[in-house]
Amino acid sequence: MPTFETLPRSERDWKKLTPEQRALFRKVILESFVPDLAAPERPFRAGLRVKGVTAHPGVFEMTWDGDGRATFCYGEEKSAGEPHVIWRRIGTHAIFTPPPGP
Repeated sequence: MPTFETLPRSERDWKKLTPEQRALFRKVILESFVPDLAAPERPFRAGLRVKGVTAHPGVFEMTWDGDGRATFCYGEEKSAGEPHVIWRRIGTHAIFTPPPGP
């Protein structure tokens, strides 16, 4: 079974999701993402639309709903032979908007 970790920013993002969004994200992770991780001989299913984030090598984007997005990267294995996923951002497409600043 893969292991997971969350960054502080993804934890803040999580708190902003509605209960319905949280439930759907969990469902997608358990029913699609985890099984796809367990089958390394094939890519992620097309519906998840997992792809690399060009501006950030090693970071991946995943679609978990019409406007639901999450970014993640892989970390050092915590359990031998199992991927370790680090959730970076979770939310809508707005997570890709740069923060305001000078």
